[in-house]
Amino acid sequence: MRIAAVQRIIGLLLALYSVTLIPPILVSLWYADDQTAVFVTTMAVWAGLGLLLWLPVRHRQEELRIRDGFLVVALYWSVLGLAGAIPFWYGGFLDFTAAVFESVSGFTTTGATNIVGIDDLPRSILYYRQQMQWLGGLGVVVLAVAVLPMLGVGGMQLYRAETSRVAQEDKLAPRIIDTARVLWILYLSLTVLCAVAYWLAGMTPFDAIGHSFTTIATAGYSTHDESIGFYNSAAIETIAIVFMFLGALNFALHFVVWRSRNPLAYFKNPEVRFFAAIILGAALLVTAVLTLTATYDSLTESLRKALFQVVSVITTTGYGTATFAEWPLFVPFLLITLSFIGGCAGSTAGGIKVVRIMLLLKQGGREIHNLVHPRAIYPIKIGGKPVPEEVVKSVWGFYSFYMFAFFILVMAMMGTGLDLESAIGAVVASFNLLGPGLGEVASNFATVGDTTKWIAIFSMILGRLEIFTLLVIFTFVFWRG
Repeated sequence: MRIAAVQRIIGLLLALYSVTLIPPILVSLWYADDQTAVFVTTMAVWAGLGLLLWLPVRHRQEELRIRDGFLVVALYWSVLGLAGAIPFWYGGFLDFTAAVFESVSGFTTTGATNIVGIDDLPRSILYYRQQMQWLGGLGVVVLAVAVLPMLGVGGMQLYRAETSRVAQEDKLAPRIIDTARVLWILYLSLTVLCAVAYWLAGMTPFDAIGHSFTTIATAGYSTHDESIGFYNSAAIETIAIVFMFLGALNFALHFVVWRSRNPLAYFKNPEVRFFAAIILGAALLVTAVLTLTATYDSLTESLRKALFQVVSVITTTGYGTATFAEWPLFVPFLLITLSFIGGCAGSTAGGIKVVRIMLLLKQGGREIHNLVHPRAIYPIKIGGKPVPEEVVKSVWGFYSFYMFAFFILVMAMMGTGLDLESAIGAVVASFNLLGPGLGEVASNFATVGDTTKWIAIFSMILGRLEIFTLLVIFTFVFWRG
């Protein structure tokens, strides 16, 4: 293990990340909300800690090995979560545990919160929360598309198995730094378009910018306690639906569309078509239930609420125009099940990912065929081309660990005193990066204890790093030799 190389990168990244506190400082100065000193202090702490880590090993130019890469990724997201808690804690808004929870929830784009009374927070703190999720979302995309494939655990292995035009683009650019630059441009462009659309639809410039950050990041933080429901605007909800969907698509696919100037490339992608079909089917089913149970006054209102919440949940954004946990019959269970699916590989969304679900279903279908024709060979195909068997096996391994981790986390939550519904809701909210849950955590985590929050913090990082990236560092074989 090349500890010096890991230390050097963590220190450098943390020092560089301190620069991102300049915008919150400027917002604080503009609105004169007395938080300037908090952010200046936080910036100094981040920069100082980063330099303390970097300076002793700055001349060590060792190349990272795969094992070192796992440690860098896991440590960086953990350290960033602790560092990001400083404004909430030092500013006196939350205690230490709650502040770390809020920070980790932000950077992992989960969107779960401890805060009650969001509307009353200083503008700079509100902006900081939104920016934190935007930067976390960008980090997720770069991680999924540029970093994790090198470690052999990224969703891009699945993306490469697809057979649309995207499958021909193994890399957006020859080098990681160039790939990251392309992704940054795409991410920023979508954010700007989203912000302008929100502003034209009636949001204030401050709210439009803040919500564009968390919409593209499929993250869910809002500047209001009532989330998107605060505006009661069909236009704003429609914009949110469109950009939540775009944020949950593979960013490599965005690149192909941008380069080819052909939006039809979206619909030629089998993962996108399957994703859209799930959304449409679920929205129609939820609309039917809401209409038959007279939950809302009209079919139009039922459709509006259903479509928004289905897109919000399956993209693991977590925005709300209604509390879906209070909806009738099986609808809450259906929606949290959708959060397990999540968005597409290489996106900002959480969950198992759509392409993995596709492969699991196809593998199940193959097993049924083999029962009838045991000697026949049925290759699994996506988009007309066969998927390598090692990819199929890796998907089964991921799914098995994902569900095993889910049940272990639910039992851990119940061990803290939560009832079954709340425990499941807490794990769904944190592990699937959804934000809202069920039971006691249907709206927020403000009332649960510190132990519950620390389990949720671990769940968020575990879910964000797609399990293996974090779990591997707890194995003996990782540290041996």
